[in-house]
Amino acid sequence: MNKLDPVRPAPLAETGALAPIQDYLNEIHARVSKIEGGAPADYIPELGKVDPNLFGIAIATVDGQLYTVGDARVPFTIQSVSKPFMYGYALQHHGRPRVLEQVGVEPTGEAFNSIVLDEVANRPFNPMVNAGAIAIAEMMQGGTLDQRINNMLELFSSLAGRKIEVDEAVYKSELATGHRNRAIAYMMLNTAMIERDPEDVLDLYFRQCALKVTACDLAIMAATLANDGTNPVTDHKIFDTQYVRDVLSVMNSCGMYDYAGEWAYEVGMPAKSGVSGCIIAAIPGQIGICVYAPPIDKQGNSVRGIAVCQDISREFQLHAFYNHTNVRSVLRRDYRADIVRSNRLRTLEERTLLAEAGHSISVLEAQGALFFGSTEQLLRRLTVLARDSKYLIVDFKRVHHADRAACKLIVRAVRAMAASGTELVFASIDDEGALDRLTRALAESEEGHAVRQFRDVDAALEWCEDQVLASDGSSVGTKFSLNQINLFDGLTPDECRLVEGIVRPLSSTRATSSCARAIRPSCSSSSRAHGQRGNPSPRQARQA
Repeated sequence: MNKLDPVRPAPLAETGALAPIQDYLNEIHARVSKIEGGAPADYIPELGKVDPNLFGIAIATVDGQLYTVGDARVPFTIQSVSKPFMYGYALQHHGRPRVLEQVGVEPTGEAFNSIVLDEVANRPFNPMVNAGAIAIAEMMQGGTLDQRINNMLELFSSLAGRKIEVDEAVYKSELATGHRNRAIAYMMLNTAMIERDPEDVLDLYFRQCALKVTACDLAIMAATLANDGTNPVTDHKIFDTQYVRDVLSVMNSCGMYDYAGEWAYEVGMPAKSGVSGCIIAAIPGQIGICVYAPPIDKQGNSVRGIAVCQDISREFQLHAFYNHTNVRSVLRRDYRADIVRSNRLRTLEERTLLAEAGHSISVLEAQGALFFGSTEQLLRRLTVLARDSKYLIVDFKRVHHADRAACKLIVRAVRAMAASGTELVFASIDDEGALDRLTRALAESEEGHAVRQFRDVDAALEWCEDQVLASDGSSVGTKFSLNQINLFDGLTPDECRLVEGIVRPLSSTRATSSCARAIRPSCSSSSRAHGQRGNPSPRQARQA
């Protein structure tokens, strides 16, 4: 496993612009402090000695900002909140198929310490209950128990961004009283779900539960899951993104034990609780949360912790199924070239022809982020426009992101359009910007290589207009008399003839190539006419 990166403490929230979030935490802490009920867990004697009035909240963002209130820096033991991270370690080092042989992913509806296995496969139902966590603990790498303990400590130190140690008093308390867990371990030895000496496996399991952490530590750990497996403070990549998905999925369905269904309904955030009175929650791409308040309910969850998470979810609309995105907003507008034309100076004859035939050119402007839902909306509208368009321009100027699903759908659309009578044209795809993934996807497909791409929608419109004019037999690029150009209004016919004798014509290919060179230094040939990518035919080059 990777060595611990140099520790960089998470920056605390500053005042000023960041004050509203801190003010909210102060308010909710004061409000929830009045809630009574529950009691510290006493079946582990050391946990029963904890001050029940302790109450801290910490929120860590995916860029490492930390907000705290109350007893957020008071140490306590991690208990079952260690389980998601041990599960992530097992996935990272053994792979999904191997881990699934050992532990399932189904909710049980039973208490977290139930002595029960899946009757079909004889494996624990999921890694969030004690049986599953004990089986996962055996998967910690190391030739000896000491090596496995050191690797476990290194894992959690990497997650917290600081050195994490075992609370020896709590560890010994669990070791002395963990008879139910021993029953679970020996049952799994009997069914071959574990192979090592159960006492060795339990020793590691009891130590992982007795790790000494703070709410700040756990908020950073939760933010690591929210940040696709990268610690937002140290930038240490701990889990692959594919395994973070697995961890969050199991947290969402099983993390709150037999309260998981109601939690998913009311709060809707992947979470994990521990009997020491802590709850963590991770909102992918946004924040990690930890609440610490020792009094727990009969299901083993912090009473105040549940109240805080309910309030945060409701206040900031963080429920997993609260949809912030309206996919229809991807369509900015569409128009035809008989109404809106390029900035190319045209003769009266050309303008008249484009007014009549320009409707065969359609422009569709996209905006926002492209993902499955929004791209489906975009392609559906593209299909409608293609029915009566000979040229269809898609302008990506206002698109700031395209994910893998969007790129795959667009490449499929290019392939389908290649077999139709409509020529698809793309504009404003910056191959060094936010759409570089789309650029690569197009370059890797045969059809994408052939699609015409222009630096902006005006250049794309001009090219399409030239094709329409050429197909009608018009001479594109007709030379203008000076008296047809507004710049020379006021000159007499003799003066116009004098100026015409000394001016030098400049071809559009030459002018546009110069512009292309200014934008992209590597573009130096006529193949980049109008900022176009790809190799135009000789006719296209002449028309440019």
